[in-house]
Amino acid sequence: MSSPRSLSRVLTAALALGLAAVLSPVITQSAQAAECGTTNAALNRPATASSVENGGTPAAAAVDGNTGTRWSSAFADPQWLQVDLGSTQQVCRVTLTWEAAYGRAFQVQLSDNASTWNTVYSTTTGTGGVQAVTVTGSGRYLRVHGTARATGYGYSLWELAVNTETTGGVVIPPTDPRNPDFGPNVLVYGPGYDRVAMQSRLDQIATQMKTNQFGPERYAVLYKPGVYDADVNLRFYTQVAGLGLHPDDVRLNGHVRVEADWLQQGDNPNNLGNATQNFWRQAENMHVNLPAGQIERWAVSQAASYRRMHLSGQVQLWNGGDGWASGGLIVDSKIDGVAVSGSQQQFLTRNSNLAGGWNGSVWNMVFVGSPGSPAQHFPNPSHTTVDTTPVVREKPFLYFENGEYKVFVPALRHNSRGTSWESGAPAGQSISLADFFIVKPGTPVATTNAALAQGKHLLLTPGVHRLNDTINVTRPNTVVLGLGLATLSPDTGRAAMAVSDVDGVKLAGFLVDAGVQNSPVLLQVGQAGSAASHAANPTSLHDVYLRVGGSQAGKATVSLEVNSDDVIIDHTWVWRADHGAGVGWNVNTGRNGVVVNGDNVTAYGLFVEHYQQHNVVWNGNGGRTYFFQNELPYDPPNQASWMNGAQLGWAGYKVADHVTTHEGWGMGVYAFNQADPSVRTANGFEVPNRSGVRLHDLVTVSLGGVGTIDNVVNGIGGAANMATQQRYVVNYP
Repeated sequence: MSSPRSLSRVLTAALALGLAAVLSPVITQSAQAAECGTTNAALNRPATASSVENGGTPAAAAVDGNTGTRWSSAFADPQWLQVDLGSTQQVCRVTLTWEAAYGRAFQVQLSDNASTWNTVYSTTTGTGGVQAVTVTGSGRYLRVHGTARATGYGYSLWELAVNTETTGGVVIPPTDPRNPDFGPNVLVYGPGYDRVAMQSRLDQIATQMKTNQFGPERYAVLYKPGVYDADVNLRFYTQVAGLGLHPDDVRLNGHVRVEADWLQQGDNPNNLGNATQNFWRQAENMHVNLPAGQIERWAVSQAASYRRMHLSGQVQLWNGGDGWASGGLIVDSKIDGVAVSGSQQQFLTRNSNLAGGWNGSVWNMVFVGSPGSPAQHFPNPSHTTVDTTPVVREKPFLYFENGEYKVFVPALRHNSRGTSWESGAPAGQSISLADFFIVKPGTPVATTNAALAQGKHLLLTPGVHRLNDTINVTRPNTVVLGLGLATLSPDTGRAAMAVSDVDGVKLAGFLVDAGVQNSPVLLQVGQAGSAASHAANPTSLHDVYLRVGGSQAGKATVSLEVNSDDVIIDHTWVWRADHGAGVGWNVNTGRNGVVVNGDNVTAYGLFVEHYQQHNVVWNGNGGRTYFFQNELPYDPPNQASWMNGAQLGWAGYKVADHVTTHEGWGMGVYAFNQADPSVRTANGFEVPNRSGVRLHDLVTVSLGGVGTIDNVVNGIGGAANMATQQRYVVNYP
């Protein structure tokens, strides 16, 4: 009998769908009639089989390009071998290289979903040896289905090759690392800049993006190594970053600030200061030197990263004096002055040097591997302090050196404390931008996938990339780096991006925005059933955000699905929109925000909100979460629509009953049942009650007393409601 974890992986196989970015036409493509190509589309693709012969002859051996390795089945009929081509393709030829044990009767089948199959070839007179059969059909999944063996043994294939139609091939142009074309929405400043012109352009962008919460515009403002005078008023969908290898290589005298000066707070239209919608912006990799006597304002909420920064001075993480703020993070940064959290409700600080200390706490302040953090105390003040970070890789970043653009990929660190850069040159790998394909809005997805297949990394430029297929990342160590919160939006109900179960993929700095046609999954890391260990070189996600609704009536069953083992999630906001366009209980539908099926997955800064069942479902063993922030959905119209069977509602964070090891630190679930304040939720958290599953510093909150969470975790902790709006549990069990 399969283990519960294996069953969960098998049941999610149908979610392995495709996507691709509709990016700008920087390539040339011939206009020839279609012909059958020579590239083996099955080579090293994920493969599964109905069975393997005793002793282990795995399915992958039939697609590894090595005619000295083979897959062989059990001695029974029927049997099958299946390969995931990564995206829907027009298949024209299938070549089977049989071992002596071949199939006398077999079929070749294609499918878009791995459940409904179309037979494109069938024979009852198979000859063995090398059989090349011509087929016509399309699908993402190809299956060789044997119904009668030619010998008393099983089915045995040295190799399975699949050829697809081509129109003469896609030419990927080279990227000039000295003078790359980043497109019109990337501004690069260097020594000799015109200060007045630069400040004027910064002010124009700030004005345009001040209230542009769901618009399509995106910007990246980049500074080559040097000294600058500027006031950067950072607004929606804007990234400001230094292009040095070290943060101090770019010194900005002035400000990189986020203000809460546009959104009404409460009922008074003149009462501004509300930072709870200051989303989607980022500051990275520079030294900000504040004018004497001034402070920095960083009044933010979700999807706003302050990363690899050096601030000379004090920072306020709210409006200062009044106003609300609701989340954010400081990562790999040094703050020389005091960090004042003020009204910030929850915040994560990881691997940072808080040289001036920290002042403040509301519900959920979490510090991991950060010297200068306040001492552990929970609650009131609610400071969750973890001394070291067990395993992490910092976010890759673009930099400029000796006249050439490169991307630096920081090395994996274990049991770390403090920043990655203060002690000298950071450990890691530099990759020339010549090894990247620059993807612009409008570039065909097929071109992007062709570049990936040729071994290129991806640099996503600012803008909204409309996708008609899935971007398939299949090679180990691939870097996908977004500038200016580049946004991927699937138009055809496929996933925006799918990552194979390979080592060391790095995804960073982009937003996935669900399309109006439902996607079973928006971003998939590892195909269903993945089980390989990647402990030595895990895949990692950094500032990768997912959204359902807000800009349009988006729909996605699951937003982020993690099937690979050992994945590191380094800050994400996974959000089913509670405001904006296309918002409603039956409009922007989303079942789960994050589903983790892989083992030993570690999350730092897991923000997940408003999904219609469990916001997080954790099926893998060995999971660790450092900081979790969740609001339950605002919009269940009544209690009947918010029921998990006979139980009241769905816990925000669910660890599956079969899980034996899991741990979390600094975790909050909040209720604001705006549509019907009488709606109740039984538990904020639900986890197996066993010694290997441990949670620390939990809080549930009824925001303004609108809605009720009956208990914090597994029936204990008491009700958060109008009478008692916060409830705490220090340790469970």
